[in-house]
Amino acid sequence: MLMTRTPLRISLGGGGTDLPSYSGKHGGFVISTAITRHVYVGISRTFNRGYVIRCGGEERTDSVANIQHAIVREALKLHETGPVEIFSVADVPPGTGLGSSGSFTVGLLHALYAWKRQPVSATALALEACRIEIELLQQPVGMQDPFIAAVGGITCFEFAAGGGPVTASPLAVSQATLQDLQAHLMLFFTGHTRNAAAVLQDQKARCDASDPAMLENLHVVKETGHAIRRVLERGDTRDFAALMHQHWLHKQERSAGMSTPAINRWYQVGMANGALGGKLVGAGGGGFLLFYAEDTAALRKAMAHQGLEEVSFSFSHGGSAVLVQD
Repeated sequence: MLMTRTPLRISLGGGGTDLPSYSGKHGGFVISTAITRHVYVGISRTFNRGYVIRCGGEERTDSVANIQHAIVREALKLHETGPVEIFSVADVPPGTGLGSSGSFTVGLLHALYAWKRQPVSATALALEACRIEIELLQQPVGMQDPFIAAVGGITCFEFAAGGGPVTASPLAVSQATLQDLQAHLMLFFTGHTRNAAAVLQDQKARCDASDPAMLENLHVVKETGHAIRRVLERGDTRDFAALMHQHWLHKQERSAGMSTPAINRWYQVGMANGALGGKLVGAGGGGFLLFYAEDTAALRKAMAHQGLEEVSFSFSHGGSAVLVQD
């Protein structure tokens, strides 16, 4: 039996510009950080002729082609193992905006390579995960999630136009800035999971059609990502908080499904009780609110009064890792 552990992520800037429908023509830029919340994927040998898949449900089949879990099916088509049991568990529910699908795909592929005793680089894992989700399954998702899951750290990703290479570089922040972010970033679960496909499919369709409003919105979001990089690298965390707020305002303009009246109310409560900036993490509609708080105690109390649970986290400096291999 073996198991991999792969980090989830929060996006600090530029989110949405990593979708190929935009980055393929205009180039994308995202700052993302891996966090100490994880997806675990395990593989063990079965003692029958079939496959057992326990990933959000249970299925048994004699054929890879009959596996209903699409990511598992496509991964096993690429990496034939013979009869195995594959199982997964995560620290947060799926559909909460922390990149769990990308983390699962990277963790699964890492496990398959380890099962076959084959070395693989972080970049190769990320690219193969993108191929499965974006090319083979035609999902309207971006490349940020697989890359940060594989690479880890607080990382800037440049997605070249024309399908060129992805460039990853660490965010060059001081230890003092890192400690400031760790102390003042707070994550609260809205209590709602969502399927991001509808919001992302709308963005993809409008980018493919060169919709001027969508493209201008994403241009601004990309430039905001670059601005966030500049202010963080010079240690201006208050300016970072203000840019987070601007990012959230632009993000809401992309789709009516990006927010809800409840999320808007919670955001306003947060901004009135110690937060200097924030945003909804992920494609929208639910998941987690991320705030940069000047007064963490006041924000924690206000969110608890609203019934929102805080989820503690730290930055994770590593990417996907093999934990157990017998």
